[in-house]
Amino acid sequence: MSVGSIVLVVLVLAVVGYVLGRRRALSTSAATGTRLHSLPGYYGQTVALFVAVPALLVLAAWLFAQPILIENRVRGMIPDSVIPEGGARSLVMADVRNIAGGLDAVLRRDALNEDALVNGNLDFSNVRVRLADVGVALGSDVPREVFDAAVTYRQSAKYGSIGMTVVVLAIALALGAWSLMRIKPKLRARNVSENFIQALLIASSTIAILTTVGIIFSLVFETANFFRMYPASEFFFSTVWNPQFRGGSDLGIIPLLWGTLYVSFVALLVAVPIGLMIAIYLADYAGSRLRSFAKPAIEILAGIPTIVYGLFALITVGPFLRDWIAQPMGLGNSSSSVLTAGLVMGVMIIPFVSSLSDDIINAVPQAMRDGSFALGATQSETIKKVILPAALPGIVGAILLAASRAIGETMIVVLGAGAAARLDLNPFEAMTTITVKIVSQLTGDTEFASPETLVAFALGLTLFVFTLALNVLALYIVRKYREQYE
Repeated sequence: MSVGSIVLVVLVLAVVGYVLGRRRALSTSAATGTRLHSLPGYYGQTVALFVAVPALLVLAAWLFAQPILIENRVRGMIPDSVIPEGGARSLVMADVRNIAGGLDAVLRRDALNEDALVNGNLDFSNVRVRLADVGVALGSDVPREVFDAAVTYRQSAKYGSIGMTVVVLAIALALGAWSLMRIKPKLRARNVSENFIQALLIASSTIAILTTVGIIFSLVFETANFFRMYPASEFFFSTVWNPQFRGGSDLGIIPLLWGTLYVSFVALLVAVPIGLMIAIYLADYAGSRLRSFAKPAIEILAGIPTIVYGLFALITVGPFLRDWIAQPMGLGNSSSSVLTAGLVMGVMIIPFVSSLSDDIINAVPQAMRDGSFALGATQSETIKKVILPAALPGIVGAILLAASRAIGETMIVVLGAGAAARLDLNPFEAMTTITVKIVSQLTGDTEFASPETLVAFALGLTLFVFTLALNVLALYIVRKYREQYE
Protein backbone atom coordinates (compact mmCIF):
# COMPACT_ATOMS: atom_id res chain seq x y z
CA MET A 1 0.00 0.00 0.00
CA SER A 2 1.36 3.43 -0.94
CA VAL A 3 1.96 6.18 1.60
CA GLY A 4 -0.94 8.21 0.22
CA SER A 5 -3.28 5.24 0.60
CA ILE A 6 -2.16 4.69 4.19
CA VAL A 7 -2.77 8.33 5.06
CA LEU A 8 -6.20 8.19 3.43
CA VAL A 9 -7.16 5.05 5.36
CA VAL A 10 -5.99 6.59 8.64
CA LEU A 11 -8.04 9.74 7.99
CA VAL A 12 -11.11 7.65 7.16
CA LEU A 13 -10.63 5.72 10.41
CA ALA A 14 -10.35 9.02 12.25
CA VAL A 15 -13.66 10.21 10.79
CA VAL A 16 -15.28 6.91 11.75
CA GLY A 17 -13.78 7.24 15.22
CA TYR A 18 -15.22 10.73 15.58
CA VAL A 19 -18.72 9.53 14.69
CA LEU A 20 -18.52 6.48 16.98
CA GLY A 21 -17.07 8.50 19.86
CA ARG A 22 -19.79 11.09 19.64
CA ARG A 23 -22.52 8.46 19.47
CA ARG A 24 -21.08 6.50 22.36
CA ALA A 25 -20.93 9.60 24.54
CA LEU A 26 -24.57 10.43 23.84
CA SER A 27 -25.79 6.84 24.29
CA THR A 28 -23.83 6.39 27.54
CA SER A 29 -25.21 9.66 28.89
CA ALA A 30 -28.77 8.66 28.02
CA ALA A 31 -28.38 5.17 29.47
CA THR A 32 -26.95 6.30 32.81
CA GLY A 33 -28.85 9.59 33.09
CA THR A 34 -25.54 11.37 33.72
CA ARG A 35 -24.82 14.74 32.17
CA LEU A 36 -21.80 14.90 29.86
CA HIS A 37 -18.83 16.84 31.14
CA SER A 38 -18.04 18.19 27.66
CA LEU A 39 -19.88 18.76 24.43
CA PRO A 40 -20.46 15.55 22.41
CA GLY A 41 -18.11 16.74 19.67
CA TYR A 42 -15.16 16.72 22.09
CA TYR A 43 -15.63 13.01 22.73
CA GLY A 44 -15.54 12.38 19.00
CA GLN A 45 -12.45 14.58 18.66
CA THR A 46 -10.71 12.59 21.37
CA VAL A 47 -11.20 9.31 19.50
CA ALA A 48 -10.25 10.86 16.15
CA LEU A 49 -7.04 12.34 17.56
CA PHE A 50 -5.97 9.06 19.16
CA VAL A 51 -6.62 7.29 15.85
CA ALA A 52 -4.84 9.72 13.54
CA VAL A 53 -2.01 11.50 15.35
CA PRO A 54 0.05 8.59 16.77
CA ALA A 55 -0.38 6.59 13.56
CA LEU A 56 0.75 9.47 11.36
CA LEU A 57 3.71 10.20 13.64
CA VAL A 58 4.81 6.56 13.42
CA LEU A 59 4.37 6.73 9.63
CA ALA A 60 6.58 9.82 9.41
CA ALA A 61 9.25 8.25 11.64
CA TRP A 62 9.15 5.03 9.60
CA LEU A 63 9.53 6.91 6.31
CA PHE A 64 12.54 8.72 7.75
CA ALA A 65 14.26 5.68 9.26
CA GLN A 66 13.55 2.99 6.66
CA PRO A 67 15.71 4.41 3.81
CA ILE A 68 18.62 4.94 6.19
CA LEU A 69 18.48 1.37 7.50
CA ILE A 70 18.14 -0.13 4.03
CA GLU A 71 20.98 2.01 2.66
CA ASN A 72 23.28 0.93 5.48
CA ARG A 73 22.42 -2.73 4.99
CA VAL A 74 22.85 -2.72 1.21
CA ARG A 75 25.94 -0.51 1.34
CA GLY A 76 27.67 -3.20 3.38
CA MET A 77 26.92 -5.78 0.68
CA ILE A 78 28.93 -3.93 -1.97
CA PRO A 79 32.57 -5.11 -1.98
CA ASP A 80 35.35 -2.61 -2.55
CA SER A 81 36.35 -4.49 -5.68
CA VAL A 82 33.27 -3.31 -7.62
CA ILE A 83 33.91 0.39 -6.94
CA PRO A 84 35.61 1.89 -10.03
CA GLU A 85 39.00 3.46 -9.61
CA GLY A 86 38.52 7.11 -8.76
CA GLY A 87 34.84 6.49 -8.09
CA ALA A 88 32.84 6.44 -4.86
CA ARG A 89 30.53 4.04 -3.08
CA SER A 90 27.74 6.61 -3.18
CA LEU A 91 27.77 6.53 -6.99
CA VAL A 92 27.47 2.74 -6.92
CA MET A 93 24.53 3.11 -4.51
CA ALA A 94 22.90 5.44 -7.05
CA ASP A 95 23.12 2.60 -9.59
CA VAL A 96 21.62 0.23 -7.04
CA ARG A 97 18.62 2.50 -6.46
CA ASN A 98 18.20 3.01 -10.20
CA ILE A 99 18.20 -0.73 -10.89
CA ALA A 100 15.80 -1.38 -8.00
CA GLY A 101 13.33 1.12 -9.42
CA GLY A 102 13.68 -0.45 -12.86
CA LEU A 103 13.00 -3.92 -11.46
CA ASP A 104 9.72 -2.68 -10.00
CA ALA A 105 8.71 -1.35 -13.43
CA VAL A 106 9.68 -4.63 -15.13
CA LEU A 107 7.73 -6.72 -12.61
CA ARG A 108 4.65 -4.53 -13.06
CA ARG A 109 4.78 -5.47 -16.75
CA ASP A 110 4.96 -9.19 -15.82
CA ALA A 111 8.17 -9.40 -17.83
CA LEU A 112 10.05 -11.23 -15.07
CA ASN A 113 9.27 -13.92 -12.52
CA GLU A 114 9.64 -12.48 -9.03
CA ASP A 115 10.44 -15.78 -7.36
CA ALA A 116 13.21 -16.45 -9.85
CA LEU A 117 14.46 -12.88 -9.34
CA VAL A 118 14.66 -13.29 -5.56
CA ASN A 119 16.27 -16.72 -5.78
CA GLY A 120 18.88 -15.51 -8.29
CA ASN A 121 17.84 -17.95 -11.03
CA LEU A 122 17.57 -15.40 -13.83
CA ASP A 123 19.96 -14.77 -16.70
CA PHE A 124 21.65 -11.44 -16.00
CA SER A 125 21.83 -10.57 -19.71
CA ASN A 126 18.07 -11.11 -20.02
CA VAL A 127 17.47 -8.79 -17.08
CA ARG A 128 19.58 -6.11 -18.79
CA VAL A 129 17.30 -6.27 -21.82
CA ARG A 130 14.17 -6.03 -19.67
CA LEU A 131 15.56 -3.06 -17.76
CA ALA A 132 16.46 -1.31 -21.01
CA ASP A 133 12.83 -1.69 -22.11
CA VAL A 134 11.72 0.44 -19.13
CA GLY A 135 14.41 3.07 -19.64
CA VAL A 136 17.12 1.77 -17.29
CA ALA A 137 20.19 1.24 -19.46
CA LEU A 138 23.05 -0.62 -17.78
CA GLY A 139 26.57 -0.42 -19.07
CA SER A 140 28.66 -3.50 -19.61
CA ASP A 141 30.77 -2.58 -16.61
CA VAL A 142 27.94 -2.99 -14.04
CA PRO A 143 28.93 -6.11 -12.06
CA ARG A 144 26.62 -8.84 -10.85
CA GLU A 145 27.21 -7.81 -7.22
CA VAL A 146 25.56 -4.45 -7.89
CA PHE A 147 22.54 -6.19 -9.41
CA ASP A 148 22.26 -8.53 -6.40
CA ALA A 149 22.44 -5.51 -4.09
CA ALA A 150 19.61 -3.89 -6.09
CA VAL A 151 17.46 -7.01 -5.66
CA THR A 152 18.11 -6.93 -1.90
CA TYR A 153 17.37 -3.20 -1.82
CA ARG A 154 14.04 -3.76 -3.58
CA GLN A 155 13.06 -6.66 -1.34
CA SER A 156 13.95 -4.73 1.82
CA ALA A 157 11.92 -1.75 0.66
CA LYS A 158 8.98 -4.01 -0.22
CA TYR A 159 8.92 -5.79 3.13
CA GLY A 160 9.50 -2.50 4.90
CA SER A 161 6.45 -1.01 3.20
CA ILE A 162 4.33 -4.02 4.20
CA GLY A 163 5.54 -3.75 7.79
CA MET A 164 4.87 -0.02 7.80
CA THR A 165 1.30 -0.55 6.60
CA VAL A 166 0.59 -3.21 9.22
CA VAL A 167 2.14 -1.27 12.11
CA VAL A 168 0.51 2.08 11.26
CA LEU A 169 -2.98 0.63 10.77
CA ALA A 170 -2.62 -1.54 13.89
CA ILE A 171 -1.71 1.51 15.98
CA ALA A 172 -4.64 3.48 14.55
CA LEU A 173 -7.13 0.69 15.26
CA ALA A 174 -5.73 -0.21 18.70
CA LEU A 175 -5.61 3.35 20.03
CA GLY A 176 -8.96 4.11 18.45
CA ALA A 177 -10.59 1.15 20.20
CA TRP A 178 -8.88 2.01 23.49
CA SER A 179 -9.98 5.65 23.38
CA LEU A 180 -13.51 4.57 22.42
CA MET A 181 -13.74 2.26 25.42
CA ARG A 182 -12.62 5.10 27.73
CA ILE A 183 -15.58 7.30 26.82
CA LYS A 184 -17.80 7.93 29.82
CA PRO A 185 -19.97 10.92 30.73
CA LYS A 186 -17.48 12.06 33.39
CA LEU A 187 -14.49 11.91 31.00
CA ARG A 188 -12.99 15.39 30.60
CA ALA A 189 -12.96 15.07 26.83
CA ARG A 190 -12.58 18.79 26.28
CA ASN A 191 -9.38 18.87 28.33
CA VAL A 192 -8.01 15.81 26.53
CA SER A 193 -8.76 17.30 23.12
CA GLU A 194 -7.30 20.71 23.96
CA ASN A 195 -4.17 19.19 25.53
CA PHE A 196 -3.71 17.07 22.43
CA ILE A 197 -3.99 20.10 20.18
CA GLN A 198 -1.65 22.09 22.41
CA ALA A 199 0.92 19.28 22.17
CA LEU A 200 0.58 19.32 18.38
CA LEU A 201 1.19 23.07 18.30
CA ILE A 202 4.26 22.70 20.51
CA ALA A 203 5.52 19.88 18.29
CA SER A 204 5.06 22.06 15.21
CA SER A 205 7.08 24.84 16.82
CA THR A 206 9.74 22.34 17.84
CA ILE A 207 10.01 21.05 14.27
CA ALA A 208 10.76 24.58 13.05
CA ILE A 209 13.42 25.03 15.71
CA LEU A 210 14.98 21.61 15.10
CA THR A 211 15.06 22.29 11.37
CA THR A 212 17.10 25.43 12.01
CA VAL A 213 19.40 23.54 14.36
CA GLY A 214 19.78 20.75 11.80
CA ILE A 215 20.72 23.23 9.07
CA ILE A 216 23.32 24.84 11.31
CA PHE A 217 24.84 21.52 12.39
CA SER A 218 25.02 20.23 8.81
CA LEU A 219 26.75 23.40 7.68
CA VAL A 220 29.15 23.36 10.61
CA PHE A 221 30.00 19.67 10.18
CA GLU A 222 30.74 19.91 6.45
CA THR A 223 32.56 23.21 6.90
CA ALA A 224 34.81 21.56 9.49
CA ASN A 225 35.60 18.83 6.95
CA PHE A 226 36.45 21.52 4.40
CA PHE A 227 38.85 23.32 6.73
CA ARG A 228 40.65 20.03 7.39
CA MET A 229 41.48 19.96 3.69
CA TYR A 230 41.92 23.66 2.96
CA PRO A 231 43.55 26.36 5.14
CA ALA A 232 41.06 28.70 6.79
CA SER A 233 43.43 31.65 6.40
CA GLU A 234 43.49 31.16 2.61
CA PHE A 235 39.70 30.89 2.48
CA PHE A 236 39.00 34.05 4.49
CA PHE A 237 41.85 36.28 3.33
CA SER A 238 42.72 35.24 -0.21
CA THR A 239 41.53 37.54 -2.99
CA VAL A 240 41.56 34.82 -5.66
CA TRP A 241 38.70 32.48 -6.49
CA ASN A 242 39.82 29.83 -8.97
CA PRO A 243 38.43 26.34 -8.26
CA GLN A 244 40.07 23.45 -10.13
CA PHE A 245 38.47 20.04 -9.65
CA ARG A 246 41.75 18.36 -10.49
CA GLY A 247 43.38 20.03 -7.48
CA GLY A 248 45.44 23.15 -6.79
CA SER A 249 42.42 25.43 -6.30
CA ASP A 250 42.38 28.98 -4.96
CA LEU A 251 39.22 29.35 -2.88
CA GLY A 252 39.28 32.85 -1.45
CA ILE A 253 35.89 34.18 -0.35
CA ILE A 254 36.72 37.90 -0.49
CA PRO A 255 35.81 38.40 -4.20
CA LEU A 256 32.51 36.57 -3.69
CA LEU A 257 31.70 38.50 -0.50
CA TRP A 258 32.50 41.77 -2.25
CA GLY A 259 30.23 40.91 -5.17
CA THR A 260 27.41 39.90 -2.81
CA LEU A 261 27.62 43.13 -0.83
CA TYR A 262 28.03 45.29 -3.92
CA VAL A 263 25.01 43.87 -5.76
CA SER A 264 22.89 43.94 -2.59
CA PHE A 265 23.90 47.54 -1.87
CA VAL A 266 22.84 48.66 -5.35
CA ALA A 267 19.55 46.78 -4.97
CA LEU A 268 18.81 48.37 -1.60
CA LEU A 269 19.82 51.77 -2.97
CA VAL A 270 16.99 51.36 -5.45
CA ALA A 271 14.40 49.59 -3.32
CA VAL A 272 14.58 51.39 0.04
CA PRO A 273 13.96 55.02 -1.03
CA ILE A 274 11.36 54.07 -3.64
CA GLY A 275 9.64 51.57 -1.33
CA LEU A 276 9.49 54.03 1.58
CA MET A 277 8.12 56.83 -0.59
CA ILE A 278 5.48 54.48 -1.99
CA ALA A 279 4.51 53.43 1.54
CA ILE A 280 4.26 57.02 2.78
CA TYR A 281 2.18 58.08 -0.21
CA LEU A 282 -0.22 55.14 0.03
CA ALA A 283 -0.61 55.49 3.80
CA ASP A 284 -1.04 59.27 4.16
CA TYR A 285 -1.73 60.87 0.78
CA ALA A 286 -3.49 58.42 -1.58
CA GLY A 287 -7.25 58.08 -1.60
CA SER A 288 -8.96 54.80 -0.87
CA ARG A 289 -9.74 54.13 -4.55
CA LEU A 290 -6.14 54.68 -5.68
CA ARG A 291 -4.80 52.71 -2.73
CA SER A 292 -7.04 49.72 -3.44
CA PHE A 293 -5.60 49.58 -6.97
CA ALA A 294 -1.98 50.65 -6.46
CA LYS A 295 -1.00 48.40 -3.54
CA PRO A 296 -1.98 45.08 -5.18
CA ALA A 297 -0.40 46.25 -8.45
CA ILE A 298 2.91 46.92 -6.70
CA GLU A 299 2.78 43.63 -4.80
CA ILE A 300 2.51 41.77 -8.12
CA LEU A 301 6.23 42.52 -8.54
CA ALA A 302 6.99 40.12 -5.68
CA GLY A 303 5.14 37.29 -7.44
CA ILE A 304 7.07 37.44 -10.71
CA PRO A 305 9.52 34.50 -10.97
CA THR A 306 13.14 35.50 -10.58
CA ILE A 307 14.03 33.84 -13.89
CA VAL A 308 11.78 36.40 -15.60
CA TYR A 309 13.65 39.22 -13.85
CA GLY A 310 16.91 37.57 -14.90
CA LEU A 311 15.84 37.46 -18.56
CA PHE A 312 14.72 41.09 -18.32
CA ALA A 313 18.15 42.01 -16.96
CA LEU A 314 19.94 39.98 -19.65
CA ILE A 315 17.92 41.13 -22.66
CA THR A 316 16.81 44.68 -21.80
CA VAL A 317 18.54 46.37 -18.88
CA GLY A 318 22.05 45.01 -19.50
CA PRO A 319 22.29 45.99 -23.20
CA PHE A 320 20.74 49.39 -22.44
CA LEU A 321 23.31 50.21 -19.76
CA ARG A 322 26.14 48.92 -21.96
CA ASP A 323 25.14 50.79 -25.15
CA TRP A 324 23.99 54.07 -23.60
CA ILE A 325 26.18 54.52 -20.53
CA ALA A 326 29.10 52.10 -20.17
CA GLN A 327 30.53 52.13 -23.71
CA PRO A 328 30.10 55.89 -24.39
CA MET A 329 31.81 56.67 -21.07
CA GLY A 330 34.50 54.02 -21.53
CA LEU A 331 33.50 52.12 -18.40
CA GLY A 332 32.95 48.68 -19.87
CA ASN A 333 31.79 46.57 -22.78
CA SER A 334 29.75 43.87 -21.04
CA SER A 335 25.98 43.74 -20.65
CA SER A 336 26.49 41.67 -17.47
CA SER A 337 27.35 43.97 -14.60
CA VAL A 338 26.75 44.76 -10.95
CA LEU A 339 24.52 47.67 -11.91
CA THR A 340 22.38 45.49 -14.18
CA ALA A 341 21.70 42.90 -11.49
CA GLY A 342 21.37 45.51 -8.76
CA LEU A 343 18.78 47.61 -10.59
CA VAL A 344 16.60 44.65 -11.53
CA MET A 345 16.92 43.10 -8.07
CA GLY A 346 16.02 46.46 -6.53
CA VAL A 347 12.81 46.55 -8.56
CA MET A 348 12.02 43.00 -7.42
CA ILE A 349 12.36 43.78 -3.71
CA ILE A 350 10.46 47.09 -3.78
CA PRO A 351 7.23 45.35 -2.60
CA PHE A 352 9.05 43.90 0.42
CA VAL A 353 9.85 47.43 1.58
CA SER A 354 6.69 49.23 0.46
CA SER A 355 4.08 46.72 1.59
CA LEU A 356 5.50 46.07 5.06
CA SER A 357 6.31 49.73 5.64
CA ASP A 358 2.81 50.71 4.54
CA ASP A 359 1.26 48.26 7.01
CA ILE A 360 3.38 49.48 9.92
CA ILE A 361 2.74 53.15 9.09
CA ASN A 362 -1.00 52.49 9.07
CA ALA A 363 -0.61 50.79 12.45
CA VAL A 364 0.61 54.05 14.06
CA PRO A 365 -2.29 55.28 16.26
CA GLN A 366 -4.39 58.04 14.72
CA ALA A 367 -4.19 59.89 18.03
CA MET A 368 -0.51 60.61 17.40
CA ARG A 369 -1.35 62.17 14.05
CA ASP A 370 -4.18 64.21 15.54
CA GLY A 371 -1.97 65.42 18.38
CA SER A 372 0.68 66.57 15.92
CA PHE A 373 -1.85 68.41 13.78
CA ALA A 374 -3.33 70.00 16.91
CA LEU A 375 0.09 71.45 17.76
CA GLY A 376 0.25 73.11 14.34
CA ALA A 377 2.49 70.67 12.49
CA THR A 378 2.02 70.22 8.77
CA GLN A 379 1.41 66.81 7.22
CA SER A 380 5.03 66.46 6.06
CA GLU A 381 6.31 67.48 9.51
CA THR A 382 3.98 64.96 11.13
CA ILE A 383 5.33 62.22 8.89
CA LYS A 384 8.97 63.12 9.56
CA LYS A 385 8.74 63.85 13.29
CA VAL A 386 5.98 61.51 14.50
CA ILE A 387 4.95 58.75 12.13
CA LEU A 388 8.33 57.59 10.80
CA PRO A 389 9.99 57.50 14.27
CA ALA A 390 7.04 55.54 15.64
CA ALA A 391 7.12 53.12 12.71
CA LEU A 392 10.92 52.75 12.68
CA PRO A 393 11.04 49.19 14.13
CA GLY A 394 8.73 47.90 11.41
CA ILE A 395 10.57 49.82 8.71
CA VAL A 396 13.90 48.40 9.87
CA GLY A 397 12.36 44.94 9.72
CA ALA A 398 11.13 45.58 6.18
CA ILE A 399 14.56 46.78 5.07
CA LEU A 400 16.19 43.78 6.74
CA LEU A 401 13.83 41.40 4.96
CA ALA A 402 14.61 43.10 1.66
CA ALA A 403 18.36 42.88 2.38
CA SER A 404 18.10 39.18 3.18
CA ARG A 405 16.15 38.63 -0.03
CA ALA A 406 18.80 40.47 -2.02
CA ILE A 407 21.71 38.62 -0.41
CA GLY A 408 20.12 35.25 -1.13
CA GLU A 409 19.17 35.90 -4.76
CA THR A 410 20.83 33.70 -7.38
CA MET A 411 19.08 33.68 -10.76
CA ILE A 412 19.11 37.45 -11.35
CA VAL A 413 22.82 37.53 -10.52
CA VAL A 414 23.61 34.63 -12.86
CA LEU A 415 21.90 36.28 -15.84
CA GLY A 416 22.48 39.92 -14.94
CA ALA A 417 25.89 40.12 -13.25
CA GLY A 418 27.71 37.10 -14.70
CA ALA A 419 29.90 34.58 -12.90
CA ALA A 420 33.25 36.35 -12.74
CA ALA A 421 34.73 36.53 -9.23
CA ARG A 422 36.67 39.77 -9.04
CA LEU A 423 37.35 42.77 -6.82
CA ASP A 424 36.42 45.97 -8.61
CA LEU A 425 34.68 49.27 -7.88
CA ASN A 426 33.36 49.71 -11.42
CA PRO A 427 29.61 48.92 -11.30
CA PHE A 428 29.65 48.20 -15.06
CA GLU A 429 31.94 45.19 -14.65
CA ALA A 430 30.68 41.62 -14.34
CA MET A 431 30.91 40.11 -10.84
CA THR A 432 29.29 37.27 -8.94
CA THR A 433 27.97 36.43 -5.49
CA ILE A 434 28.29 33.71 -2.88
CA THR A 435 24.97 32.05 -3.75
CA VAL A 436 25.92 31.69 -7.42
CA LYS A 437 29.14 29.90 -6.54
CA ILE A 438 27.37 27.63 -4.05
CA VAL A 439 25.17 26.44 -6.91
CA SER A 440 28.07 26.06 -9.36
CA GLN A 441 30.17 24.05 -6.90
CA LEU A 442 27.33 21.61 -6.25
CA THR A 443 26.14 21.24 -9.85
CA GLY A 444 26.47 17.84 -11.48
CA ASP A 445 27.52 14.48 -10.04
CA THR A 446 29.55 15.51 -7.03
CA GLU A 447 31.02 13.63 -4.13
CA PHE A 448 31.48 15.44 -0.83
CA ALA A 449 35.10 14.43 -0.55
CA SER A 450 37.02 17.30 -2.13
CA PRO A 451 37.58 20.89 -0.99
CA GLU A 452 36.16 22.13 -4.31
CA THR A 453 32.78 20.69 -3.34
CA LEU A 454 32.87 21.18 0.42
CA VAL A 455 33.67 24.86 -0.05
CA ALA A 456 29.96 25.34 -0.84
CA PHE A 457 29.15 24.57 2.81
CA ALA A 458 31.78 27.00 4.05
CA LEU A 459 30.28 29.66 1.79
CA GLY A 460 26.80 28.84 3.07
CA LEU A 461 27.88 29.05 6.70
CA THR A 462 29.61 32.37 6.08
CA LEU A 463 26.46 33.72 4.46
CA PHE A 464 24.39 32.47 7.40
CA VAL A 465 26.68 34.15 9.94
CA PHE A 466 26.62 37.37 7.94
CA THR A 467 22.82 37.39 7.79
CA LEU A 468 22.62 36.61 11.50
CA ALA A 469 24.93 39.54 12.26
CA LEU A 470 22.66 41.73 10.14
CA ASN A 471 19.67 40.67 12.23
CA VAL A 472 21.51 41.33 15.49
CA LEU A 473 22.52 44.78 14.29
CA ALA A 474 18.96 45.62 13.31
CA LEU A 475 17.68 44.42 16.69
CA TYR A 476 20.25 46.60 18.46
CA ILE A 477 19.22 49.66 16.43
CA VAL A 478 15.54 49.08 17.15
CA ARG A 479 16.08 48.62 20.89
CA LYS A 480 18.30 51.68 21.13
CA TYR A 481 15.73 53.78 19.34
CA ARG A 482 12.87 52.51 21.49
CA GLU A 483 14.73 53.53 24.65
CA GLN A 484 15.11 57.08 23.33
CA TYR A 485 11.53 57.25 22.06
CA GLU A 486 9.89 56.01 25.22
